[in-house]
Amino acid sequence: MAAVLRVERVWVETFTGLRMTRFSSLLKVVRERGGNGTLRGWPWSLPLGERVLMVAVYYRTDLTMRQLGPLFGVSSSMACRVIQRLGPLLALEPVSRAADAPDRIWIVDGIPVRDRGVGASSRNYRFSANVQVIIDAETRLVVAAARPVPGSTADARAWRSSGLAEHCRGVTVLGDGAYINTGLVVPHRKRPGRALLKDEEEDNTAHRKVRARVEHVFSRTKNYKILRNCRQRGDGLHHAVQAVAGMHNLALAA
Repeated sequence: MAAVLRVERVWVETFTGLRMTRFSSLLKVVRERGGNGTLRGWPWSLPLGERVLMVAVYYRTDLTMRQLGPLFGVSSSMACRVIQRLGPLLALEPVSRAADAPDRIWIVDGIPVRDRGVGASSRNYRFSANVQVIIDAETRLVVAAARPVPGSTADARAWRSSGLAEHCRGVTVLGDGAYINTGLVVPHRKRPGRALLKDEEEDNTAHRKVRARVEHVFSRTKNYKILRNCRQRGDGLHHAVQAVAGMHNLALAA
């Protein structure tokens, strides 16, 4: 079976959003995590670069295995094995706090992703999942992403159960009005019979301008159609979010 896609600049940049030098960095990470291991004692029929590209193509397009396999000249079952084996190895590298940036600001929000394995019917009557994500307001890098919870879970509850607060010690973290009483910096709220003061209005305006950056990051990551309707079972959605966040960070890295 002849392959259509190879590790060439046009395909790498189209499906991963990475320059070839950054794609090589991604291959190095996957290789160090054991990506070159054998398949039940047998060598893989595809080199590592093409297998990583296959995972990126799958996450970008959400093609079925029957559609994905012929693009790389392999069977649908082999494509499935590649996704299951390498998907977790593309996971996000944790972003550490810089000691020389004490005024660093992070932003947290829940990104809704469609999935019927973890998801539950939410307010818009779609089966969705809520993934709590932290980004750096200055660099727009994804700092951390939690495991998915049903989309009907309120952001404040999802945040408390996510364990992400451990990453945020000593850092100012912004959240929207849904994160009240969580310890995050949230907008001032109007109280019955009292309008917001001028200083409070100004604070809210500044808060909105900074917090909008998380929405910009979400719009970029949603270019990966896997987040619009994930069909993977088990931890498939979690691995997809982590991999997409990792490729997003690599694309923005200087």
